Amino acid sequence: MSELPAAQGQPVVDVHAHYLPVELRPPAPCADDPRWPHLVIDDDGTAGSIMRGTEVFRRVKPALWDVPTRLAELDSVGVDRQVISPVPVTLSMWADGKDAAEYLGRQNDLFAEAVTASAGRLRGLGAVPLQDIDAAIAELRRIKHELGLDGVEIGSRIGDLELDAPELRPFFAAAEEAGVPLFVHPTDGARATRRADPACMFGVGMLTDTALAATALVFGGVLDDFPGLRVALAHGCGSFAWTYPRTAYGDAMVRGGADSERTAHLRSLVERLWVDTLVFDPELLPLVASRFGAGHLMLGTDHPFLRAPLETALATLTEAGDRGILEESQVARILGRNADDFLGL
Repeated sequence: MSELPAAQGQPVVDVHAHYLPVELRPPAPCADDPRWPHLVIDDDGTAGSIMRGTEVFRRVKPALWDVPTRLAELDSVGVDRQVISPVPVTLSMWADGKDAAEYLGRQNDLFAEAVTASAGRLRGLGAVPLQDIDAAIAELRRIKHELGLDGVEIGSRIGDLELDAPELRPFFAAAEEAGVPLFVHPTDGARATRRADPACMFGVGMLTDTALAATALVFGGVLDDFPGLRVALAHGCGSFAWTYPRTAYGDAMVRGGADSERTAHLRSLVERLWVDTLVFDPELLPLVASRFGAGHLMLGTDHPFLRAPLETALATLTEAGDRGILEESQVARILGRNADDFLGL
């Protein structure tokens, strides 16, 4: 049990963290394609690089691939359990469906091994080849029934498809039927912004991508069609908490005017979404909690990326409780119980 006072003696659960297995390699038939990401560790073992071909995609630290190092970092800040999900660049939506299925299937196997090696400290989200819906559904079922992982991470956009595209409906139906929760994360690459500099892509593009994904789920009929589907979105659901009222107003204009029943229905759909608390400022949390409900907020850190992500994310949340921005009982649930509810544990 965490010794963090805000946790009130309950386990602290981080629902948003990433893991990349050392053993993951491109599928053999197309191993020479430089777009496949893989990990290369420095000779001294103190750091590594995510590579795409011969190019460095991102410099990383050992907690990304080494379970004991990761657990030691969790211990240092009082996190009891962590949900690991794929590094978004590995989702590989550009690839042939068969090759992606092989690559992601191997990654899922390695995730299951990491979870087992953690002695209960880690839970896992797998990935599926959504460029081939039948293969994606088959892998989703294997993730749940054979590997024992808790859910699936998907991108905020699936290739050229928004999340409300008809082609994706069978996958959502399968996830609902199997009781598999989905975690939506923006993918590496082009962002919904006209500026290409990294700070803007990180600060605006990712949040806009995520807001567009939530808009598709709420206004595009996905949550209507699949009332049992559980979906969480990273980074506080991006900018959606702020864009939702204007989008709802635009929806009313298109439909010929305000409709109190539809307004209430849309609000109920929004409140079905789950989000993490990785918003970098406690002042933003009241609106996020009001929009989605404090019972659907979960601790998220993006560990081991960013600078001191564990400490920063925890401090944002505990400061919100210390300053009365959120009630202490709400903070305690956000630190742990809510994540277990989302995962169905």
